[in-house]
Amino acid sequence: MRLGVLDVGSNTVHLLVVDAHPGARPLPAHSHKAELRLAQLLDGGGAIDPEGVDKLIAVLHDALQAAEDKGVEELLPFATSAVREATNADDVLARVQDETGVALQVLTGAEEARLTFLAARRWFGWSAGRLLVVDIGGGSLEIAYGIDEEPDTAVSLPLGAGRLTSGWLPGDPPSTDDIRALRRHVRAEIARTVGEFTRFGTPDHVVATSKTFKQLARIGGAARSAEGLYVQRELKRQTLESWVPRLSAMTTDERAELPGVSEARAGQLLAGALVAEAAMDLFHVETLEICPWALREGVILRRLDHMGPG
Repeated sequence: MRLGVLDVGSNTVHLLVVDAHPGARPLPAHSHKAELRLAQLLDGGGAIDPEGVDKLIAVLHDALQAAEDKGVEELLPFATSAVREATNADDVLARVQDETGVALQVLTGAEEARLTFLAARRWFGWSAGRLLVVDIGGGSLEIAYGIDEEPDTAVSLPLGAGRLTSGWLPGDPPSTDDIRALRRHVRAEIARTVGEFTRFGTPDHVVATSKTFKQLARIGGAARSAEGLYVQRELKRQTLESWVPRLSAMTTDERAELPGVSEARAGQLLAGALVAEAAMDLFHVETLEICPWALREGVILRRLDHMGPG
């Protein structure tokens, strides 16, 4: 069947259309995305302002038209941290359903981490052994660890690249003091969770998902996306550590000139790099591998599991 996953994230609203059936690899058929930056449309009280809701509804109408045009039989709509943490989330969800017919499922941070872990496990298989998965989104950081398809432990922290950029790095380029303050904050938040993972032992394989990690790997010398999904891409901590001071000194426009860095994400790349560096350091990771599958694929795989054979 043709499934559509509608992901209302902190940075983008992304419709992924796939041809899928139980026991087979989902085959991408179409991708439709819009940069909304929902996390930046919050007012001083933490609510999504009326203009932001208007923009969200307009984008959802476009995505629904794209889904219809591509023959989607079933739509799986969900929202992550920007909607989850909005103080007016219930009102936003009600208005979205009333005006678009879409009933957004709001995932918890732990659910995000578990579904992303499932996608990584299916991609790398059982031979990956004990798997540590790290994902940096626009609003949150997810970390999960386990040997099965369900992680033994999973956490979500408010350390998304977009959230941290808007809240901690106002300058362009940001000041040294602001960068150091953010670095301390990120490391303190991650350090509190390390013990939850280390008690399970050293992972056999460490992987990362998300646009942030893909871009950091690319500027570190990894293969271009045009070379396909099956090319192994890695990010080394030593390489990342050499890039952080360089990114700190760059303006947003200068970062956008780097290979693989989109103009829309260039502004939050430094915050993402600080989170990635902290996670790799505190978890003693020298090299991690980039996983092409992430949360959206995890949602698809879970739906296919519930369908069962035939």
